[in-house]
Amino acid sequence: MVLRQIDGLAIKRLIAAGKWANDAPLMRHLLIKMTLGFAVLPAIPFASPYDGVYKQTANAECALVGIEGGSLKIENDIFYGVEVSCRMTSPVEIEGMEATLYEMQCTGEDETWTERAMLMPDADDAGLYMIWKGYAFRYDRCEDP
Repeated sequence: MVLRQIDGLAIKRLIAAGKWANDAPLMRHLLIKMTLGFAVLPAIPFASPYDGVYKQTANAECALVGIEGGSLKIENDIFYGVEVSCRMTSPVEIEGMEATLYEMQCTGEDETWTERAMLMPDADDAGLYMIWKGYAFRYDRCEDP
């Protein structure tokens, strides 16, 4: 069998001419391209609505992420706290609250654990509420540099 290079324009011409359905190599090529495209899609990072840097306290230094008295950061579904990072997985939207419940897969201080946390923007959309089992925190968003 001879493999042939098929470009997008050739595919459009074949489809327009109605000849694509009987072309087995073309169909195989399209199927492979679509399968590879869908396989890679989950690996593409998407910004979450919570991405940003947040102050731990009112006078926290936004440039110091992950240290006591500094700030926290959420980027590409990873929460960076004080000496801890958590992959935010299995998001569940909480209807009517504009909130999301996550499974937090955390590592820090030579330990690994999993907990659930709810994230919700504050009413002014200037900060973030983060609720863990037994704890609730409110963080102000740092200004973009």
